Amino acid sequence: MKHAWDRRARENARHFVATGQDNWTDEEFFVSGEQTVADHILTDMASICQGKPAGRMRVLELGCGAGRVTRALARMFGEVHAVDVSGEMVQLARLALREYPNAHVYQNNGMDLTVIPDLPFDFAFSTLVFQHIPSYQIIKGYVRETNRLLVPGGLFKFQVRGNTADESKVTDTWVGLAFSDTRAVNMARECGFEPRYRVGAGTQDFWLWFFKELQPR
Repeated sequence: MKHAWDRRARENARHFVATGQDNWTDEEFFVSGEQTVADHILTDMASICQGKPAGRMRVLELGCGAGRVTRALARMFGEVHAVDVSGEMVQLARLALREYPNAHVYQNNGMDLTVIPDLPFDFAFSTLVFQHIPSYQIIKGYVRETNRLLVPGGLFKFQVRGNTADESKVTDTWVGLAFSDTRAVNMARECGFEPRYRVGAGTQDFWLWFFKELQPR
């Protein structure tokens, strides 16, 4: 994954992060990140903030790419920590976030989140990331690691590929594992989450709301 995404970053990072365009301008690229936040966070503030002021929340982003969404998160929340497996993407994200001292970007090892400081996180978010990972064990490992970092009751909102009808298209680094509703629910419970809401089962954009259990089993 690391080598494939480093190659994509060198070839056309912004296109591979958001394939809607081949040649994104700075403004278009970062506005698209603001739109992602408008669509999936601003519409869901009760579940995300749970009464906390956004400006005092610490947020975790998995798979930040070139910082498209990270920058929008940093404009909204008090502190953002983001990871990506690609060193090339991490460099681009750090450049995009150079004016945001509350945003921190790390290159992780593709298996876990040990690179992230062991801090209490109020919310975790990921989009257009797990849809590229073909291994259930790796995805589940990330979900379990996110649980480790979240405060009790904290939300991990993320998107996976839900179109299970085309499992034969799975590749090593582009078309990842598809999740049925049953598989998503089982993963949540195995990782210490309550799978409270799920939208888009059977489609490319299957959104999951996993709330960390208040008491460990």
